[in-house]
Amino acid sequence: MSAVRTKRSPRARSADHDQPPHKTTAWLEVENERLRRRLKDREDQLAQAKKQIADLERQLALHHQNSTTSSKPPSSDGLAGRQRERGGRKKSRRKPGGQPGHPGHCRPVVPSERVDTVVEMFPAACRHCQQALPARGRRITGEPRRHQVTELPPIDAHVTEYQCPAVVCPSCGKTTHAPLPEDVAGQFGAQLTALIAYLTVVCRIPRRLVQALLEDALHVPISLGSTQAAWEEASEAVAAPCHELEQALRHQPVLNGDETGHRTNGDKRWLWAIVAPMFVVYRIATTRAAEVLVALLGDVFAGVLCSDRWRPYQTDHHGELQFCWAHVKRNILGALDLAKTPDAERFCRDALALHARLFRLWYRFRGDPAARGAPLTRAQLIAKVLPLQKRFFALAERHLDSVNKDVRNLATALFVHHDKFFVFVHCDGVEPTNNRAERALRAAVQWRKIMFGNRSDTGEFAVARLLTVTRTCQMQQLNALAYLTAAIHAHRRRQIVASLLPKRP
Repeated sequence: MSAVRTKRSPRARSADHDQPPHKTTAWLEVENERLRRRLKDREDQLAQAKKQIADLERQLALHHQNSTTSSKPPSSDGLAGRQRERGGRKKSRRKPGGQPGHPGHCRPVVPSERVDTVVEMFPAACRHCQQALPARGRRITGEPRRHQVTELPPIDAHVTEYQCPAVVCPSCGKTTHAPLPEDVAGQFGAQLTALIAYLTVVCRIPRRLVQALLEDALHVPISLGSTQAAWEEASEAVAAPCHELEQALRHQPVLNGDETGHRTNGDKRWLWAIVAPMFVVYRIATTRAAEVLVALLGDVFAGVLCSDRWRPYQTDHHGELQFCWAHVKRNILGALDLAKTPDAERFCRDALALHARLFRLWYRFRGDPAARGAPLTRAQLIAKVLPLQKRFFALAERHLDSVNKDVRNLATALFVHHDKFFVFVHCDGVEPTNNRAERALRAAVQWRKIMFGNRSDTGEFAVARLLTVTRTCQMQQLNALAYLTAAIHAHRRRQIVASLLPKRP
């Protein structure tokens, strides 16, 4: 019986031609190794692509963060990042302004002793029967209705000319001029010099606008260099009280500290603010290192220092430290925005819940009117915070090895520096946030954004001193312009400038 031959396709014959005649074990091993290498290359490419996607997603999330979830300033909200939410309340349907039944508030009447001119106004006719009222022999009842109008008088600078005639000596025949008084050696009085410094530092008006204001409003022609000279003289006048405040820092029981960037001729500087309960000290330094703290607080500061978790506050301070919970909340919110795993999200949500409970207790202890619950004593606060403190510690311990970098860093900070987050619970005068220093830096940052930094070391000292004096006057409810005027008067007469240290009761 003959075998039946089948006709095969050209493709099948070509495949048979490509295959080796004898598929040995060695050939199969080589082929498997080649396929494994190709598979590994594909896996590496896929892993690299996933990493690039994750990096791009993180960069996009970081770009969308605002001041509530990162260290970006509030001025960037709505520009570089997404708009910050301004509260959760719904918009009211009521019209703006006072509502029906709301008691009105009027400008208070100035006391009679401060009134410069009194004008009596009498009616010509009765508003009821239209009968003409007599001009003489009027019968008046009750107190008059008082209406006051406050107006500026025509402003013109008061110019005093000192004439010094040349007096001939009868003995030698030579002439002599009388010396000028010490407080009028310059071309501008103490009050005008203080006003220039006040407009520059407190009102944050650029020097060119100060020059225009003086010329237009006070009719005082002044050069740009003269405004700078007046500003520097005000700085020299308050050098002694500023040094006194610096020396008093190391004896304070509680301080808040923070720093921000600054510029001098384009070079990087750091502006430090150390805040005591009744005064603040500013310092512009070339470094952000701990040596600035040592220069201001000494080698050993025995009080409580409140700050963020920047390393210099931890390395060279040997006393109590209170870390800022506002920074912690901001870091948690930032980590929640970037979280990609359920474990990271769970950590952030648990930490935020504990944070909210902690601050509800703090508001009750502080006696805030909006706080729910009865006010707490110090002993009650300690007893109620202790369970939360233990839960924070346990939460941090569970996530020390988290795969999420942000969560791991936060957990490490809460675990390693656990006691430094709860000093405010036991110590009087200590707050859980560093808002005092943040508020002190706000005025300095606004000044920096308007003035674009300094040009010399003299300008750095002037900025630090004048910010120190004016901000301290505001904290003590003193008139900063009056203090600067008195300081310049005393400086010109070589007298002691009044101290800004708070008087002990």
